Amino acid sequence: MTRRGRVALKAVAWAACLAPLGVLGYRAATGDLTANPISFVTNWLGDWTLRLLLASLAVTPLRILFRWAWPITLRRLLGLFAFSYATLHFCVWLVLDHFFAWRQMGADIVKRPYITVGMTALVLMIPLAATSTAWAIRRLGGARWQWLHRLVYVIGVCGVLHYLWLAKKANPAPYYYAAVLVVLLGIRAADWLRRRVLSVRVVAAGPSPRPSPQRGEGA
Repeated sequence: MTRRGRVALKAVAWAACLAPLGVLGYRAATGDLTANPISFVTNWLGDWTLRLLLASLAVTPLRILFRWAWPITLRRLLGLFAFSYATLHFCVWLVLDHFFAWRQMGADIVKRPYITVGMTALVLMIPLAATSTAWAIRRLGGARWQWLHRLVYVIGVCGVLHYLWLAKKANPAPYYYAAVLVVLLGIRAADWLRRRVLSVRVVAAGPSPRPSPQRGEGA
């Protein structure tokens, strides 16, 4: 992909990621936040956090299945937007829902499993966002950086569990997100297993035999 193509792709991604905030702002300005605006805003931001997180997790499976390289350009951007929406989601809960009632919030985190896993996901996202720069990759080294950023799988599971345990049983949406996560992780696991089996076969086969010298060579 050319530099102009990457710039255009990122511009579209920025617009798409900011669009939910624009819609939310418009609905707030027109008084269309339903009868329970705090709950609506909290759920809106939480939904988009999970969507962007799953979109970032879909980058590698798309490359595995279709050999597409261009989504790699968007992985960091999608991850940072997922973290931004998660932070806003938390801030609404902190400021509007509890109004800095730290003791009550601490009790909720301990007693309510869906809040526990949600907070776990947010805390785990912090080091990933903080090390998303090229400088951080050089500082940590490629191998350690990759190990750290595998936390995104744990974050994805925590995010889905947060929604599953929070939502009412009649709401099928969290199960759709859970199914998407299972498919994405399944594709990665299958690819890892395929490469593992291939490497074992190569090692078991041993080095290729060197051709024997022809009669008269080296004379």
